[in-house]
Amino acid sequence: MEIPSEPILFSKYPTALIGDKAEIVLPEVSDQVDYEAELVIVVGKKGRHIAREQAMEYVAGYAVGHDVSARDWQLNKPGKQWMGGKTFDTFAPVGPALVTADEVPDPHALGIRLRLNGQTMQDSSTSQLIFRVDEVIAYLSQIFTLEPGDLIFTGTPPGVGMARKPPVWLKSGDVVEVEIDGLGTLTNPVK
Repeated sequence: MEIPSEPILFSKYPTALIGDKAEIVLPEVSDQVDYEAELVIVVGKKGRHIAREQAMEYVAGYAVGHDVSARDWQLNKPGKQWMGGKTFDTFAPVGPALVTADEVPDPHALGIRLRLNGQTMQDSSTSQLIFRVDEVIAYLSQIFTLEPGDLIFTGTPPGVGMARKPPVWLKSGDVVEVEIDGLGTLTNPVK
């Protein structure tokens, strides 16, 4: 996809959130469910209109995230349904732990990988993020108030299933592991 000049926004509802080892449930209405390894920012304090220079003060910590995405909904529905494609139940695995900000000297220098059934599909670094953590927090806070506990998914590296020839979609029986250096490995089976 073309690199955006501003962050692309969508929301995930609480029913999308699952933890480590929980099952990603494929919806009956989609046959193009994709994987996306992502760094997740955990907001630590309430804020609105946050200056970029102060944005890191609002970070409680980080976690490993998996932005599961139904591409047929996200990209092929009339008007494109980004939120619909991103927020099916179980489409926001996060874990295995919250690592506090003081334990992560530089969130922009972490190796990030996704393995599908043991095969590495994504292998990159958070140094490749299009929008840095402070920029994302400042951007979002001009739209809405950030609250403690909010989770912000930051974007995925190359290697997603829709970009492969032929495309690779998640299927029942798959096991997805997302690993970020210093944050742990998030493992979820697919059914």
